[in-house]
Amino acid sequence: MKYVNADIILPEELLKEVQKYVQGGMLYIPTPERARKKWGENSGGRSYLSQRNDEIRKHFTGGANIVQLSDQFCLSCDSIKKIVYSKK
Repeated sequence: MKYVNADIILPEELLKEVQKYVQGGMLYIPTPERARKKWGENSGGRSYLSQRNDEIRKHFTGGANIVQLSDQFCLSCDSIKKIVYSKK
């Protein structure tokens, strides 16, 4: 997170109001809930796992068993079960 001087970005009246509560300290202002991204959206991790899970489901419906999928995707049998039996 980049440090920004409040003198530069805040209107003078708002700055004076904030200074009533914090003087000379650092203040974190969070992003609004609607603007937040879900886990893995920036890095691509979410889409990677979604594609991997779709592939696991495809192999399972094609006849592969849990143990084979566990070995192929380097996941535990329980993880494979959660993926193939989840409702998606």
